[in-house]
Amino acid sequence: MSLSNKFIRPCRTSEQICRRSLARTRSQRPQKRHFQGRSPAAEAEVQAAQAYCSNLLQKYDSPAYLLHTFIPQHARPMYFALRALNVSLSLIPDTTSSHTIGLMRLQYWRDAVTKTLAGRPPKEPIAILLAAAIEDLHTRTGGAARISKGWLTRLINAREQTLTNDPYPTLAALEAYAENTYSTLSYLTLSALPMTSVTADHLASHVGKAVGIAAVLRGLPLVAFPQQQQQQQQQNPGAGVGQYNNKQGAVMLPLDVMAQAGLREEDVFRQGAEAPGLRDAVFTVATRANDHLITAQQMLSNLRAGQDVGHEFEHEGEEGHTYEPSPDQNQQQRAETPLEEVNRAFGVLMPAIPTRLWLARLESFDFDIFRPELLRSDWTLPWKAYWAFKRKAL
Repeated sequence: MSLSNKFIRPCRTSEQICRRSLARTRSQRPQKRHFQGRSPAAEAEVQAAQAYCSNLLQKYDSPAYLLHTFIPQHARPMYFALRALNVSLSLIPDTTSSHTIGLMRLQYWRDAVTKTLAGRPPKEPIAILLAAAIEDLHTRTGGAARISKGWLTRLINAREQTLTNDPYPTLAALEAYAENTYSTLSYLTLSALPMTSVTADHLASHVGKAVGIAAVLRGLPLVAFPQQQQQQQQQNPGAGVGQYNNKQGAVMLPLDVMAQAGLREEDVFRQGAEAPGLRDAVFTVATRANDHLITAQQMLSNLRAGQDVGHEFEHEGEEGHTYEPSPDQNQQQRAETPLEEVNRAFGVLMPAIPTRLWLARLESFDFDIFRPELLRSDWTLPWKAYWAFKRKAL
């Protein structure tokens, strides 16, 4: 079985060279950004909040932390706040003792978002940094650019399903979950640039769906066998945020895919990686994630050839996806071509790189989702991310 006809040649560059390449990328940007117009005490509070969010990503989502260097400097506080929020939401099942308490935690974040957007963030590091980033965005754009409360609420609501490990009825339902989480994270980050572009949103949608589907696959062994979760996380810190839960084992694959492959949940619990139909089911789901990456690559190729991206954006016209010229755009930005918009926003699309690398590793293990190597960080990521950003290629 193969996800694509492309053969991805392994990187032969040493880890030392990878680190030097990443260091050169970082050196091209200012090393520190100070928030303007705040008292020293408020400034210190914001900087402490950013350090907290940064440390959270380093611990639980190292690919997201590494990729922050490709986000424009002025948008990084928003990026850190959003990604830290995503990590915090994903950890709720592990840090609460009951479903009711989990629901209370989600409601806390809904209330925190409402207060933060109103300029009254609670004394919580993620909320403090998010409020500071929103204030900074408001100042830079004269109040024209805004962060969608609907998108933030959607991000929180989508995590409610992970509290009970309810199975996805269909592969389309899994795609919808990925759209409401990882694609929405990208939309919010684009808003922080600010960027209002149907083409950038369209690419972000496909990349986000691929990332979200891969995250569910990555977390599958830990959800199925939660008693092994703590040990695996201790051995492989920072491997990336998936769907982990320590309450009750479940096989988080779409029911229609499992039925098509003849896979039964009880067989997975009894036989693990040897369960009949498991690799076929994983292959089907991984192929859908890979299809979204291939689609994004083809869209970029079409743009570089001076063509249309090739198909309509299915979410155009929905909340947040209206594209009238924005008053915060300067004349140069309004004159940008779709390809120039994508190039300016390319850092937001970079999660495609670790996802592609992980899917390639999954394929190399013949879709044995229980291979422990799949939970480890990929040491080639800094090098490959650097060259992908330099070439603007996914």
